[in-house]
Amino acid sequence: MEILWVLIALVMLGFVLLQLSRRRRGAVGLVEPGHPDAADPANYGFAREEELDIRMPGPDEDLLDVLDLVQRTQDYRGAQQLLAGTEAEGERRWQRVQAFAGAASLELRQRPGGVGETPGGQWLRVWRAEAPKDAGGAAVHAEFLVQQAWRTATPGADDFRIIMEEAKAACGEAALLAPGDPVPYIVELSVARGLGYSREEFEQLWLKILDRAPNHMGAHLAALQYWCEKWHGSRELAYSFAEAAAARAPRGSLLAAMPLFAVFEHLPEVNLVSGFYQSEVVTKAVHGALHAVHSARPDDPMQAHVRHLLVFFLVRGERWAEAMNQLMIIDGHVGALPWTLSADPAAEFAVYRALAVAGYEANGGSPATLPR
Repeated sequence: MEILWVLIALVMLGFVLLQLSRRRRGAVGLVEPGHPDAADPANYGFAREEELDIRMPGPDEDLLDVLDLVQRTQDYRGAQQLLAGTEAEGERRWQRVQAFAGAASLELRQRPGGVGETPGGQWLRVWRAEAPKDAGGAAVHAEFLVQQAWRTATPGADDFRIIMEEAKAACGEAALLAPGDPVPYIVELSVARGLGYSREEFEQLWLKILDRAPNHMGAHLAALQYWCEKWHGSRELAYSFAEAAAARAPRGSLLAAMPLFAVFEHLPEVNLVSGFYQSEVVTKAVHGALHAVHSARPDDPMQAHVRHLLVFFLVRGERWAEAMNQLMIIDGHVGALPWTLSADPAAEFAVYRALAVAGYEANGGSPATLPR
């Protein structure tokens, strides 16, 4: 049976490549750079692939400046001050906690330490030792443990469970240090998924988040994973969760985009249905996400997450002009779904961007006709 699926996948891949090789009005083809028919993303002012920032979905200059300072000096105090001045209930605090934890985890992976060698991420250990009552440091440490579990161990294995149990305890400690902060509970959502909380346990955790930040987009995206078919739910439960969030979303909230993320999490591995990306379920979810980004605050840090996923669906649906409109806003940063699922997020993003440009120009578009 596995051989049969491999053969089907190869046939489908051959069909896709054949379609991409056709060059006619309305059809899109990828050709070698420098070819007379090549559409050049640089004509639109897009960043070169090697310049794309894979760390974040969108700009946060304060975070980048502090990250650079902390990693250069190994002094945690810049991170401590930045988190202390970041609104607890907002999306940006959660993103910054993730970024600091991810930086420490990556440092440790690059420099695991040995005889006479200081391991990477030492600044986070010093932070916890010197400021054990600091809520920001406690939250970063909890998230660091979660990321370590997912990156270094296999879900279900003993070492994975041990790290996750330690992360759970760290979440509890962080929550005690900042009772009104939803971030420790949002971190625990990943623990709940990894340890397989019962639905009753998960719902109790979710209620704690709703009490503190009922419209937190990052929390909803983390909770959605638990309800997905690949973890502890089903397609129906995930869709229901996402649609309920969208239905109760206040004006200007990006929660209206939640169904698009639910669709993405349940994409078929081998799509044998013609026009899937023009289907009613996808079209409805895309329209909801477009409405969400058009009505959201311009400074909402979660906008970039939605726009990146929109690029994926708009390109797949051959809605070239709309994809270009999103690219003009988000280009330069690629630290978001779906690109981060690739081993090379920048290259994956660049392929979709090139397809968008090629499709746009194949249908009469040019840099002069694209709204700025």
